[in-house]
Formats: sequence, structure tokens, C-alpha cells
Amino acid sequence: MLQFVLSGVSIGAIYGLLGLALALSFYVTRVINFAQGQMLTIAIVVAASLSEAGYSPWIGVALGPIAACAIGVVSYFVAVRPILKADRFSFGWMVSTLGFGLALENAIAYVVGPRSRAFPPLLNDIGVHIGGALLTAQQILAIAVAAVIVVALEVVRRWKLFGKVGMAPASDPEMAECIGANTMMVAAATFAISGLIAGIAGVLIAPRTFANPYLGGTFNTFGFVAMMIGGAENPAFAMVGGLLLGVLSEGANTYINSQASGLRPGAFIGRSPPDARMRHPLFRGSPFLNDCRDMR
Repeated sequence: MLQFVLSGVSIGAIYGLLGLALALSFYVTRVINFAQGQMLTIAIVVAASLSEAGYSPWIGVALGPIAACAIGVVSYFVAVRPILKADRFSFGWMVSTLGFGLALENAIAYVVGPRSRAFPPLLNDIGVHIGGALLTAQQILAIAVAAVIVVALEVVRRWKLFGKVGMAPASDPEMAECIGANTMMVAAATFAISGLIAGIAGVLIAPRTFANPYLGGTFNTFGFVAMMIGGAENPAFAMVGGLLLGVLSEGANTYINSQASGLRPGAFIGRSPPDARMRHPLFRGSPFLNDCRDMR
């Protein structure tokens, strides 16, 4: 039981980071950025491409989230700000962010190709025994990084001026501007931070899966479910939703069977490897994924 709980927490931390990124942009702008998952893809593809070019994989791990951060800002100015400027009560951002995500996804596939590529294992080859459970160092790193990010964001949200100003654009941007708040910069900075968090989630999960242009859409769904479970009013609760989703997913896979993965949100996460040197079988052998590939 300890094995599936810890494995669920490790993958739930990734779901939670995506949910946190989605909830953060909603918290400030009342917009859910449906292109968030593609920022995870950008980070993975950038890191994998640099590694294939002969650079240290750790350089890619550093630059991937930065690229995702930049795309987060672009998504705000291209897909969100024009809609809010025209009518801040409109739900047009749903279509515009989805369209931006699809355009970005296909642009990535056009540039690097639609095939899946191996990602450097990083710390995924190092096994760590915790009680009777076996995790990889990569899984432990994901849990630790997620915890640090949640604590840091809560500190900013509760006790820093930027966090207190963050609610102003969502509730009454005109009044916020009247008292001197630069709502455009606050919103753009929020989308940058959301993109950075999604990018970090990408390089944390990538050693356990593949570099694939279509990976982001799947994880965007997981992140959205995590946000809905935890609630969007407090971004930190999205992490709780992600952890719960991860544990339930691993529990279903462990106590029902692997075919249950086709019926749950964690569909593409397999059992934890009995050997720490075995790559996590994300997206490997899923009948649903094969159908999706055939459709593409």
C-alpha cells in the first residue's frame, strides 16, 4: 500500500503543479488558460532537443521552463488580453486559449516532428527505498519541488504586496488602475509564473515519459481536474486536488488492474517499476493512446 501511495503522491505532484498553474491565472484574471499544457510540452521539447544536440541535459532542464515562461507571456498578450480588453465579462478566452494551444501544439509537431523521443533519465536511474516502497530520486525530486513552489506561492499570496494586488485585476480592474495598480503587468507576470510552473512540471515528469508534441493536452486535462477538485479560489488547493487524483489513480491501477487506467484521469500512468532503473511506462501500452495515435 505504501508503494502506490508514494507513487501516487509523486505523479500527483505533477498534476498539482499543472492545476496550480491553471488556478493561479484564474485567481488573478478569472481566465483559465487552456494552453497551459502546451507550455509543459515546450519545456520538454526544448530540453530534449538541447540534449540531442550534445549539450548537458541539465542545461535543457534550466532553459526549458524559461522558454515555457516566455510562451506564457505570449499567450496572455495574444489569446487573453485582446478578449478581456474588448469585454472582460466575455468567455471568448475559452476559444482563444484553446486555439492558441492547438496552434502551438501543431507548431511544435511541425518543427521537431510528431514522433516520441527519449528524454534523458536524469535522476530516474537512482532508486531510493522508503519503508517497503521503492521510488526513484526523480519522483522524490518532483514531490520536493512541488512542496517548495506551493509554500513560496502561499507566502507571496498572503504576505507580499504583489500577492495582495493580484486579486485586484480579477475583482475590479478599473478601480485597481485608479489606485495605481498596473493590472496589465500583474496579469502578464502571473501568466509568466504559470508558464514557468508548467515548464518545471514538464522537466520533472519528462524523464519518466517521452518528449512528444501532444503530451501537453493530456496533462492539461489532469491539471484541470486537479484544479476542479481543489478549487480555483486558492491556488494551493489545486495541489491538494492533484495529490488526491494521483493517489486515486495509482490505487485504481494497483487494486483493480491495468485496464482500469482506460477509465480514469490517470489513464497513462502505469504501475511503479519494481526496479528503479526501469523507465516509468507513461503512455506505453495504453489501448486508448494507440487509438488516439491512429486518429492522428
